[in-house]
Amino acid sequence: MLYKFNPYLLFPTRPAKIISQKACFLFLLIVFVALLLSFDHCEAQQVKISSIANNGWANNSVNAVIFRKNSIVTYKNTQYAAYYDADQFVVLAKRQSKAKFWICNKTQYQGDATDAHKSISIAVDGAGYLHIAWGQHNNQLNYAKAVSAGSLTLGEKEAMLGKKEEKVSYPEFYKLSNGDLLFFYRDGGSGNGNLMINRYSVSARQWSRIQDGLIDGEGKRNAYWQVATDKAGGLHISWVWRESPDVASNHDLAYAKSTDGGITWVKSTGEKYKLPITASNAEYALKIPQKSELINQTSMFADENGKVFIAGYWTDKPDSIPQYHIVFNDGSGWKVNKLTFRNTPFSLSGGGTKKIPISRPQIIAWPYQKSYAAGILFRDAERGNKASIALNQNIYTNNWKLEDLTQTSVGDWEPSYDTELWKDRGILNIYIQNVTQVDGEGKAATKPTAVQVLEWLPKKQ
Repeated sequence: MLYKFNPYLLFPTRPAKIISQKACFLFLLIVFVALLLSFDHCEAQQVKISSIANNGWANNSVNAVIFRKNSIVTYKNTQYAAYYDADQFVVLAKRQSKAKFWICNKTQYQGDATDAHKSISIAVDGAGYLHIAWGQHNNQLNYAKAVSAGSLTLGEKEAMLGKKEEKVSYPEFYKLSNGDLLFFYRDGGSGNGNLMINRYSVSARQWSRIQDGLIDGEGKRNAYWQVATDKAGGLHISWVWRESPDVASNHDLAYAKSTDGGITWVKSTGEKYKLPITASNAEYALKIPQKSELINQTSMFADENGKVFIAGYWTDKPDSIPQYHIVFNDGSGWKVNKLTFRNTPFSLSGGGTKKIPISRPQIIAWPYQKSYAAGILFRDAERGNKASIALNQNIYTNNWKLEDLTQTSVGDWEPSYDTELWKDRGILNIYIQNVTQVDGEGKAATKPTAVQVLEWLPKKQ
């Protein structure tokens, strides 16, 4: 049966001037398209915010630096978080997945939160025990673990091995597919430090050293790294070299991969490394000269097939504007995607934690249609210092779209997120806190601010 369209059904009262069927169809088409666009836009911005507490230390960026691995982490159906409170005590928190309210525990440990390097990193092992390292910048290891599975109560501070734990910086935890943990840290100072890797055995409940100087600066330089684990158990590391404490001496982007938990390492071509890795035998995903405003300690992501995506920022030529870049390997070699939306120049020259108009980027990626979509989490003074994301549904193109995830400024925040939740469920939970960073390790006079978790779901297809 055929039905004839009645334009008067659109109006409760018949208009004085009869509207043609063609005009009504046009009107409906416009409304339909507008609704589709509105729905797509809303779907891309599924943002929810959960507040943990209102007493987060905010006098510098120590709670919101990018190299927290992790600031928040999910184990089964429980999510954990950690931060320094206004009195510089370590606070642990947990909630059931997607629950509104958090349980918080102010621990017995106080850190020197006045140094923005001395952030807190947490992880949960395969038996459900929380592990934590905090307050590290060329000093004795600060490490403890929970007294029982699922507990927020920490035991006594302890050593891992008791050797080469006197000058620890940048502690980072990574979980292996069998539930064991890896602990990465730098032994030594800026410009002459070496990368160490310990492994925690869940079955033996003890640590062992699997790499003593995996990347060796040969007393001349040190590596600033970022690590990613994939769902197949692969371990990926990329790094820039720094020749001195001056950030401007950062150069090049190198890469290595392990499929046996960090014991043996190979290049992206499969060629086995002769350890330690040095400047002369490293594989370079991209050669970047010194004085390119190349930032250290950014982020990388590896999918379940071992495809690698690395984010950073630098300038392509002297006196140009630093821009975000993605360096990725799809199996056919290294490629670069340059974002070009920034308009403000700045310099990284000098030492210490600097006040910079943009954050270091976090990268996520996921399959989309026949390609890969990517998201870069960042903060930029040009966008009012909000937490933002740059999205591209095809990483082989430059079709980047920018969205703000917060409505107000987050100060000098840098993004960190729940890597386990994203890897396992494709849900992005981001640590959010408005913090102030004074140039050169300065301390601001900022009142405590809210510690929050922002949830964002990408459009997937």
